[in-house]
Amino acid sequence: MSNTVLITGCSSGVGEATAKLFAAKGFSVIATMRSPEANTSLDGIKNLIKVRLDVEDISSIQHAITEGIKIFGQINFVINNAGFGQYGIFEGMPMDKVRKNFDVNVFGVMNVIQQMTPIFRQQGGGVILNVSSCGGIVGLPLISIYASTKFALEGFIESISYELASQNIITKIYEPGGIISPFHQRAAEENTGNSDITSYDSFIENVNNAMGKMAIGAASVEQVAQDIFDATTDSTDKLRYCSPYGVEQLVRARREFSDENYEKFARTQLPRK
Repeated sequence: MSNTVLITGCSSGVGEATAKLFAAKGFSVIATMRSPEANTSLDGIKNLIKVRLDVEDISSIQHAITEGIKIFGQINFVINNAGFGQYGIFEGMPMDKVRKNFDVNVFGVMNVIQQMTPIFRQQGGGVILNVSSCGGIVGLPLISIYASTKFALEGFIESISYELASQNIITKIYEPGGIISPFHQRAAEENTGNSDITSYDSFIENVNNAMGKMAIGAASVEQVAQDIFDATTDSTDKLRYCSPYGVEQLVRARREFSDENYEKFARTQLPRK
């Protein structure tokens, strides 16, 4: 019986590329997404099934898990990849969208882990990799809500890693930097509340210019999928894996400098006006 992985957020981008890679490596893959019928690029792949899963809907999570076990016999790995971001000034961001971002990026991960934990416990163990972001290490302008969800995710996973280790369940965090994917376009489209606030215009332009320079170092979804595969299957209990594509200097400074020195450095890299 081959190892089986359940992956959330497989409709496009990193999730889709990760599902394809695991299948190519001989894994049985439960590729989940909210609308499986909308994705055709995963059709016909050996040992891969598409299943509906909405991380906000407990019953859909339970169904996906049950369906995967029924077909493949077990689940050995879970990759919490589903998530989205919003790009824009916080002042103009509708609070219902803020809450939605937390519902998916934080509470959605909690939902999946809570449903999978008893199964892994009964099996004698398992691995859960959670896709975070370098935005969970350093706060960046115009992504305040997305970064907040990732900071929250990091604290949650680090905390439960001790609890789950006692049950032989390994938890991991993967922190990518910039990625060339539809994610960023969708993030910009998610925030429509800033159009009538013009006093930030020059600041936004300066931030976009700075971010554009960082984007030069962005990785392909295939490279990120490889990182996820390597971290998930390395047979260690290492907690964090960071691939700071495009933001290497900021991440290194955040981890090596004192708070005061990091703030001084960050202000040379990111605009405040």
